[in-house]
Amino acid sequence: MSFAGFPPEAFAFYEQLATHNTKAWWGKHRATYDDAIKAPLVAMLAELAPEFGDYKVYRPYRDTRFSKDKTPLKDHQGAVVMIEDAVGYYVQLSASGVMVGGGLYAPAPVQLGRVRGAIDSPAAAPLEAELARIRRSRPAWVIDMEPLKTRPKGYGADHPRLELLRMTRLIFTRTYDAPAVVESRKMLDTVRRDWRAITPALEWLADHAGPAEDPGREG
Repeated sequence: MSFAGFPPEAFAFYEQLATHNTKAWWGKHRATYDDAIKAPLVAMLAELAPEFGDYKVYRPYRDTRFSKDKTPLKDHQGAVVMIEDAVGYYVQLSASGVMVGGGLYAPAPVQLGRVRGAIDSPAAAPLEAELARIRRSRPAWVIDMEPLKTRPKGYGADHPRLELLRMTRLIFTRTYDAPAVVESRKMLDTVRRDWRAITPALEWLADHAGPAEDPGREG
């Protein structure tokens, strides 16, 4: 199956889910999810895989074990292509459209420590250049750093890269909702273009974050 876009039924599914998030409704509409959401998403990712790598499509179900909200389904369908622990490309379908992006998400403390060490060195120059380029590009990227309220221990308030040092993640996203894009093969070209645009930043993050586990640590 080649990717031809996400049909209108995919977005209508999530619009209706907002008020019908029950197991009974899911049972009646599971075929719509399979045919209009999961199948084209997998088809798109399969076409991108030769360039970006293997993908993972997340489960549509929410983990309700520790939540007061017992609605069974997520309000979106996401997929990821990982290039390192906590670093990867991301795409998500919801009632709002298709979100495309990637970055460093939920890094282990050791990874965040490595990234901060690199930011506190000349190695940060390529990342700063990429961030400047991404901020200038259009359509605009949303850049989410979820910064600390203060500053990380060991770094002064006058550090020239304090903004970067305060980040706890670094995520770039764009969202598309125009039917001419999301409902056609243009969506594949858009994801490919956007992933390529953030590849240098993601590769920098992957190189400097490293794995979540220390390879040299004894078991």
